[in-house]
Amino acid sequence: MYQFLRALCLAAAFALPAVAQQAEIRFGGLQQDSSLPVEVTSDSLSVDQASGAALFTGNVTAKQGDMQLTAQTMRVEYTATGDGIDRLIATGNVTLVSPTDAAEAAEAVYTIASGTVVMTGDVLLTQGRAAISGQELTVNLQDGTGTMTGGVKTVFQPGETP
Repeated sequence: MYQFLRALCLAAAFALPAVAQQAEIRFGGLQQDSSLPVEVTSDSLSVDQASGAALFTGNVTAKQGDMQLTAQTMRVEYTATGDGIDRLIATGNVTLVSPTDAAEAAEAVYTIASGTVVMTGDVLLTQGRAAISGQELTVNLQDGTGTMTGGVKTVFQPGETP
């Protein structure tokens, strides 16, 4: 009887949302070759030659391979030599989508050289039927790993691995 109650309590505990400060996450679907070309589309574009940046506004979509980053605005900062993109800074209803994973946040910074995306502000990540939320999600696109921090909350579906 004791073992049955213990098993029942454990099952109930795992069925409830889990809250933590940090969670390590696998992102097989967000593994990406950051040397691929980046295609950006939007409603409008303004370029600041002095700062070496471009500001895309309205329905902005940046695609690289199978990955897609969308936002209301996206600032593209070029390398010091001007021969490539250094980073993308997306703000306003930001989503990062791959064939199997999706994340949304208030802001995202994608540093091309390191292949790192840092999403901040009420981040929600969905992987299949599982969902993880927190305040900051850092994804390494090179190896498909990530870390969620800041009041992490997740719901595990019975019979699935996180």
